[in-house]
Amino acid sequence: MEKFDTKIAVLLRDDLAVWQRLNVAAFLVSGIAGTHAEVVGEPYEDADGVRYLPMFRQPVMVFEGAKEFMVTAHRRALDRGIEHSVFTQDLFATGNDHDNRAAVKAVPTADLDLVGIAFYGPKNAVDKTLKGATKHH
Repeated sequence: MEKFDTKIAVLLRDDLAVWQRLNVAAFLVSGIAGTHAEVVGEPYEDADGVRYLPMFRQPVMVFEGAKEFMVTAHRRALDRGIEHSVFTQDLFATGNDHDNRAAVKAVPTADLDLVGIAFYGPKNAVDKTLKGATKHH
């Protein structure tokens, strides 16, 4: 098994419905894939030659935490300079990228109602940021 110096992790608020968790996780990791080409592997191909899109080269760890822990993890990420994407409660009411960005822009950092955060950075720093979170089950 290959060892990675970096870590991709998603933190989801523990009070979300299952469909919300899946939707939020998918949106959040797209930010990492879209800005860090080195984390994406080569395209896949099956035995019949049918090609498929590439995926991350490394595992994506998924965690969950209470609303209060979301604030703690976000502050830790900011303090450590860890790149991250955020998904706020407000984004469930929007329907496009433009409105999503406007909804986040309208709220001060300390008041963001975070329901999901995806982190990408040095493994140690991401682990420290998520200390206290539980693996998603």
